[in-house]
Amino acid sequence: MSNCNSTLGAEIKDWVISILIAVVLAFFIRYFIVELYMVEGPSMQPTLRTGERLVVNKFIYRFKAPERGDVLVFRFPKDPSRDFIKRVIAVPGDTIEIKDGRVFVNGELQNEKYILEQTRGSYPLSTVPSDHIFAMGDNRNNSEDSRFADVGFVPYDLIKGKAIVVFWPLDHMKALP
Repeated sequence: MSNCNSTLGAEIKDWVISILIAVVLAFFIRYFIVELYMVEGPSMQPTLRTGERLVVNKFIYRFKAPERGDVLVFRFPKDPSRDFIKRVIAVPGDTIEIKDGRVFVNGELQNEKYILEQTRGSYPLSTVPSDHIFAMGDNRNNSEDSRFADVGFVPYDLIKGKAIVVFWPLDHMKALP
């Protein structure tokens, strides 16, 4: 009988250790590697829609800077408890200007096939400061983004990660650029 109890005790100990390792790994992955997000609002249509779920790579920007065209998640500068999902339009050192609804980066008109409609309004010629990005939603006319003072140039330290995959709903599954 003592053999049975010691075998049961060893098995319980193995299960507890396995569960603890799984929990520690899950927390490590969640806080340092990838995080899941749900899209809320129309600012990234047609690329992303409300209710879609994304995998965000939180690790990538430890090794390289964000690039033009990346879709990323960042904390809202005026309220860091809120997250925004936007596209990087300009990176440090780039000039950005919006004239007559057309976006110019470093003086070149951008061919933005991903936007919903032509951008309304203008934005004065500005240079993106070091360690910052200029980000806008793909649904430009329904997006609170770097064009507005409460967002402005987004500092690197507010960037949470790069959106890499839409995984839900299944019929919307796709890799993001």
